[in-house]
Amino acid sequence: MELTNTLEFSYATKSDKPYWFTPDKHIQEHELDLKFRDKRAYVLHKGNKPIGIVRYNLFWDNIPFLTLIHIEEPHHGMGYGKQFLLHWESEMRKLGYKMVMTSTQVDEQAQHFYSKLGYIARGSLSFDGMPFEQPMEMIMIKPL
Repeated sequence: MELTNTLEFSYATKSDKPYWFTPDKHIQEHELDLKFRDKRAYVLHKGNKPIGIVRYNLFWDNIPFLTLIHIEEPHHGMGYGKQFLLHWESEMRKLGYKMVMTSTQVDEQAQHFYSKLGYIARGSLSFDGMPFEQPMEMIMIKPL
């Protein structure tokens, strides 16, 4: 675990599973087990309490793609999301990656969060008429 301003960033493990499924309703259990195994999931603790999670995939098998960042509501606006994202980016840099990606729906405020941290909108996906229909998804990238 890494300690930063009383925050602890750690790889998620199976012992985090009961907490994980509270904020993350979009991942199947067997996929989450792979994230734990491959160290592609993190938990943010403040003191002994988990307050956030991050998970990612590799786009084209070589670009880290942030698929979820979540900070518990009482901890919004305190800079924890920014610290968590910067920690993740630092980890990706240490692993030798030159760029990271993420996405957010165009009707969500997250695009402004990412933009402030250097992410640039570079495209979008539309799921009209598909099983996962939703507002347009904005793709954002950031060189490391």
